[in-house]
Amino acid sequence: MTPRPTKTRGGLPRRSARWLVPVALTGLLAPVLISAGSAADTAQAADCSSYPWMDATRTPEARAQALLDASSQHQIYRWLVEQPANSPTQTAWTGGVVYPVQVPCTPTVVYTDGPEGVRTTGATAFPAGISLASTWNPELSRQKYANQADEAFDLRKNVVLAPGMAGGRTPLAGRTPEYFGEDPLLSGLLGAAGAEGLESNPDKPVLANLKHYTANEQELDRQTSSSNMDERTFRQIYDLPFAIAVQRGNAESVMCSFNQINHVYACENPVLDDVLKDDDGFDGYVMSDFGSVHSTAASLVNGLDQELNRPIWFTPDRLDAALAAGQITQDQIEAAAFRVVRSYIRGGLFDTPLPATAATTASTAAHKATAREVAEQGSVLLKNDGALPLAPAAGSSIALIGPTASSTPTNGVSAASVCNLTLRFGAGAPRQSMPCTDLVSPETAITDRAAKDGASVAWNNGSDVAAAAAAAARADVAVVFGYQRMGEFNDIPDLKLQGNGDALVQAVAAANPNTVVVLQTGSAVEMPWADDVAAIVENWYGGEQMGPALAGLLFGDTDFTGKLPMTFPKSLADTPTAGSVAQYPGVVGADPAQPTIRQVQYSEGLQVGYRWYQARNIDPLFAFGHGLSYTTFEYSHVNVTPTTTDGAKEVRIRFRLTNTGSRAGTETAQAYVTLPSTAGEPFARLVGWDKVTLEPGQSTNVEITLSPADLQELHLLQVWDTAKHTWATPKGTYGVQVGGSSDTTTATSFRIQ
Repeated sequence: MTPRPTKTRGGLPRRSARWLVPVALTGLLAPVLISAGSAADTAQAADCSSYPWMDATRTPEARAQALLDASSQHQIYRWLVEQPANSPTQTAWTGGVVYPVQVPCTPTVVYTDGPEGVRTTGATAFPAGISLASTWNPELSRQKYANQADEAFDLRKNVVLAPGMAGGRTPLAGRTPEYFGEDPLLSGLLGAAGAEGLESNPDKPVLANLKHYTANEQELDRQTSSSNMDERTFRQIYDLPFAIAVQRGNAESVMCSFNQINHVYACENPVLDDVLKDDDGFDGYVMSDFGSVHSTAASLVNGLDQELNRPIWFTPDRLDAALAAGQITQDQIEAAAFRVVRSYIRGGLFDTPLPATAATTASTAAHKATAREVAEQGSVLLKNDGALPLAPAAGSSIALIGPTASSTPTNGVSAASVCNLTLRFGAGAPRQSMPCTDLVSPETAITDRAAKDGASVAWNNGSDVAAAAAAAARADVAVVFGYQRMGEFNDIPDLKLQGNGDALVQAVAAANPNTVVVLQTGSAVEMPWADDVAAIVENWYGGEQMGPALAGLLFGDTDFTGKLPMTFPKSLADTPTAGSVAQYPGVVGADPAQPTIRQVQYSEGLQVGYRWYQARNIDPLFAFGHGLSYTTFEYSHVNVTPTTTDGAKEVRIRFRLTNTGSRAGTETAQAYVTLPSTAGEPFARLVGWDKVTLEPGQSTNVEITLSPADLQELHLLQVWDTAKHTWATPKGTYGVQVGGSSDTTTATSFRIQ
């Protein structure tokens, strides 16, 4: 057997430059369900210390190579498929697929889905990813995912398929709430922190899985659609979050997506090797999504290391045949197996086995406190004309209106319906992505909190709009809840509130001028009633602690600090993909060579999210980065040093931030840069932020530093040069804006020459 050379981060051999070269495709598969893992813990021998791959004094590379050297060909094949890799004593699978028992002393590994939490009973239901993104807090992302990893391990799972990232090109995309919004820097840094958190506890080792790589931007025909774009757009919008997360988070695995990228399926696309592994420096292993593999040779040759679930395309028979035909090489087989084994060893899975039995519950008080903190920091105060914070006098009344305010179902909808994502399998009934058994509803928490002030709370489910309006008219203040259920397997048809929500809000607002709207949505929504209500709060999918978090925020016990990670348009017609069917949802039959594939043209290019609104001079309803506090902030004295630089040295953006209000508060101060006109980007881009807490009247000097490492690894001031296939820093004048959102106007400049 030919030894596989050790490869380290950044040291992988380079290929000649190429851009998404088409390869032969061999068929389509329906998705299959995730495996539960083998009942056996390990294929253990009496004494594992005698095997070199169990010698913890050796490097992971040496241990992985020793294991492969001791393996038969079909034992090596096991690593290329999830179930055979992770259930070492099981030998037979559906379809007559048979492997030998794995070599001794390899671990049982169990994968679990879960961007918002471990998707099983006994786990904490954390808020959705879009809520975590609204915190703009990488350390909180790390903490949340560290809590989740500990729960996963205790529940007998040690690979978590999360965090998820996407480009955010359309707010209609069903999985928008799983992700971190529309900016690649924010997404990448939150994803990196999440991966670090998942892999941070050596006593309970868990591997992270960044997904879905890449341009997986819609659920409609996700398995039979092609995301078609130019090279620069691919690099700057869709690959960049993963590049950042790989550089900063060191996740051990990445999942390739269902869709095609420029007519080639993602799991057999050259970008896996040429971009993700070579250019981005990813040295973990690439796994497929469920049923997203369409070939044996093309997938292995182009960088897929492990087929998810049961063996279909990477079976021993198919691998043997492809090897005999010269379509794949022994080195390619061993390279894929090596990456899987090394990640398992490096991540601690070989040295710390899963517990023999799963805990009944893994959620703890500390984890629930983290869930509440994410729900608090992730809630965004969009508008406030003085209705908040609530300060009810003794004997006053509060009307809570809408089905999602309460745990009591109304036509199947309750607070549990917006605890986390909604999943729909075909025509099946909607269900939540994970149990929310410990949910504390807004009704319960707000009622308890109001009682401290001597106020009463009455809930109306909103099913009868006239009755709801009458209830609002009788109350001193009305808090009306609007919802939008969305999640995997379906895109949403529009940006309207569901369940007759817009009519409900309008009726309540007409009945009571002191109306507060609480939105529990997974994406942006249109707000035809925005001018008629006194306050608007975006709570997203707030997890099991949504009630206590909302009560603290609404009554002012906690200040609002959340900022939008995505733009809220005035209407769907204003969004980047609303210009043509070719952009979204795409056209089936548009390519004669692939008549069944929906061709989706990313013709908006780089103009995704707030970039689009700036470039097209479209005023959004609420800008990216927007979020109010119970106090106010003023920005002044903006300067940049040095004023002239070479593009590689440190750049320091300084300004003065003053709390001009009457109570303490925290501001997420954001810095944006516009590139020289020669770059062809008529919009600003986020380059950094800082969360600053100030007492009333207090001022402080804030500095956002763009270090040489940041400039190089995060590509803060760079563009992708399609002629040279590399990153480049344009020369010329750079504009700098600082403020509380992407539509800030405070400005200065510096030059790169």
